[in-house]
Amino acid sequence: MNWKIPLFKIYWEEDDINSVNKVIQRGNYWTTGPEIEKLEGKIKNFIGSKYALSFNSGTSALHSALIAHKIYNCEVIVPSFTFISTANSVVLAESKPVFAEIEDITYGLDSESVKEKITSKTKAIIPIHYAGGPCKEIKALREIAEDHKLVLIEDAAESLGATIHGKKVGSFGHSSMFSFCQNKIITGGEGGIILTDSISVFNNLKLIRSHGRQENKEGYFVTTKPVDYIEVGFNYRMSSITAALVLSQFRKIKKIIKLRNEKALLYDKALSNIKGIKIPQRLKNSSHVYQMYTIQFENHKERENAKNKLEKAGVMAKVYFDPVHLKTFYRNRFDYKKGDLPITEEISKKVLSLPIFPQLTTDEIKMIVKNIE
Repeated sequence: MNWKIPLFKIYWEEDDINSVNKVIQRGNYWTTGPEIEKLEGKIKNFIGSKYALSFNSGTSALHSALIAHKIYNCEVIVPSFTFISTANSVVLAESKPVFAEIEDITYGLDSESVKEKITSKTKAIIPIHYAGGPCKEIKALREIAEDHKLVLIEDAAESLGATIHGKKVGSFGHSSMFSFCQNKIITGGEGGIILTDSISVFNNLKLIRSHGRQENKEGYFVTTKPVDYIEVGFNYRMSSITAALVLSQFRKIKKIIKLRNEKALLYDKALSNIKGIKIPQRLKNSSHVYQMYTIQFENHKERENAKNKLEKAGVMAKVYFDPVHLKTFYRNRFDYKKGDLPITEEISKKVLSLPIFPQLTTDEIKMIVKNIE
């Protein structure tokens, strides 16, 4: 459908085009170029981590993080209210995703539910930071992980730049993942990155990312010396073209976050007067980057009525997220069923994400709100 107002638009400027052109015109190092390490350095300094490694997607990054932490043939606690790659990454690491409930403020993992799901087979917890906001209970989840000797891996795909308790999202876990997919805060079309303070995890990630190859200083593509392969790995590398684009986007991240917050405030003001609408909650001592703007209705029927009304007006509004545990694969493979997570299932019936992007106009917001009203 040709939407009058899409769910998102990518914010770009001429320097984004120029950054890609420079790599192309260079005529070599379209992969493993200097842009890769430069991007990794910028992001790790931004978050405050010791190490960072880029990947060709957030999913490959998360999959690699699990393997790098030796998380396989076990159970990993995840939310069902998430994009499916969170759970899929666990399955790809030959483990079982165990779904826990979410809380009703930030839609992050509920710490009490997580405690109930821990067994002798549990080795990790993967909370998500939903829609550009921080997970309310991330500190409690880190404490649970420490108490039970579990690995905490933050799926922060949507929330680059968000903060809570005076720290950046992505700095609470043993490792964390950010995505650069096209609908994220900054983007290269695709791409992802893992941050960690562990040198052993970092070294494992390098092997996993590139066929298990032991890299030398010169790099595989510029040396005639023989190289060794000491593990079985994947081809999960990010291209230099993608890295150059993400670097260019990163230079604008403060501007992009500011514009997104301005649009969110306009929504807040307009929607807060409509009975039956719950707007995104702003936590004390935190900041939001509004990768999505998700509202909650009183019931499923009202949500569907509003969604249909918006669609007829040419406005794309989408449900993020339907419960993962009720998808066909997870029903068949792990015998999950309706009623396993009543809170998650109920919230998923009532939420709706509205268009939000830096170029969204005041008139467009008024039109969206009018249709909801």
